[in-house]
Amino acid sequence: MDFLEPAFMQRALLAAVLVGITAPAVGIYLVQRRQALMGDGIGHVAMTGVGLGFLLNSSPVWMATLVAVAGSVAMELIRAYGKTRGDLALALLFYGGMAGGVLLINLSPTGSNANLTSYLFGSLSTVSSEDVTAISVLAAFVVLVTVGLRRQLFAVSQDEEFARVTGLPVRLLNLLIAVTAAVTVTVAMRVVGLLLVSALMVVPVAAAQQLTKSFRATFVIAVATGVAVTLAGTVTTYYVDVPPGSTIVLYAIGVFVLLTLLAAPLARRRARAAAAAAVDGCDTTVPAGREPADDVRV
Repeated sequence: MDFLEPAFMQRALLAAVLVGITAPAVGIYLVQRRQALMGDGIGHVAMTGVGLGFLLNSSPVWMATLVAVAGSVAMELIRAYGKTRGDLALALLFYGGMAGGVLLINLSPTGSNANLTSYLFGSLSTVSSEDVTAISVLAAFVVLVTVGLRRQLFAVSQDEEFARVTGLPVRLLNLLIAVTAAVTVTVAMRVVGLLLVSALMVVPVAAAQQLTKSFRATFVIAVATGVAVTLAGTVTTYYVDVPPGSTIVLYAIGVFVLLTLLAAPLARRRARAAAAAAVDGCDTTVPAGREPADDVRV
């Protein structure tokens, strides 16, 4: 347990737990909306905010949050009202955000490509007390939205037309999902990195879906998986000189593969049980002179 002694590891572990909770909590709605790559687009936009933070000598985390929120709102409005296709809007955010971030950070007297790399792929040693404070505040907002409004957000993510008929403010809820995703990206960038945060939003959810059918169970298992892999990746990085972001994502993919392998026999057992129940509920009386076929499928 010597990894708990350094102050930077204490900050990194706290940040990792918050990231492990928030990323899958938002990702479950993005997966339902078939917007799994939205985190990538927002991550690239947030690069501009990081560069702007260095240029203006302000907090890169808060500046990235403001820029990412503005970018996510613009993307959602384009998707809802614009004639431009959603994938084209996402591509524009990808390339414009990346180019803006690289340009601004190189124009900054205190910034460099090395500073940008720590935000792109994560860096445990650079997580400061100010970063932990910002991450904690932003994570509290994400948890409040994703848990407190889970019924409304799920309804909008599942079927917008049905949600609109029931009287839900669909437009506002769509914007809230986009803003929450943007906040989550900036929460995770110090641990996982902007380029890999989308994987932590999606992979734990996909892993949980291998075992569960209900939204609640998927949510719980996805969050538990997110916390487990972020902590495991952070501790591994302490003992082995590897990037935290890539280590965490590879752990998440490993969990996905493991649960997929476990889900296959479980699904077969469920299918056999359902078939047996269906047979038991049927009239099994055989007409005179007839024998039941051996290859009947229920």
